[in-house]
Amino acid sequence: MTDNELLLAISNIMDTKLEHINKNVQELKEDMKDIKARVKNIELTQENQILPRLNTIESCYTSTYDRYKDSVDDYESMKQDIAIIKKVVAEHSEKLQKIS
Repeated sequence: MTDNELLLAISNIMDTKLEHINKNVQELKEDMKDIKARVKNIELTQENQILPRLNTIESCYTSTYDRYKDSVDDYESMKQDIAIIKKVVAEHSEKLQKIS
């Protein structure tokens, strides 16, 4: 094989490989366009639907937490009052039973 024939064969091989690489690069570019579009849709969904809903959930949770946190002392006080009322009612019931 002459040098020219060898160079021509190498050139043909390189051309074939470059065509294959170019085809793969084009496929990757198309895939990237699809991925970019999907990511954009995901971002829009998060921004317009998910985040507002999460903010609403967070707001409800924190307001409920604040109400319960502030009421804990009241609950303890009410429990003590109920215990005293039960004791007084029991004593009065005994007294009424003795009277009747």
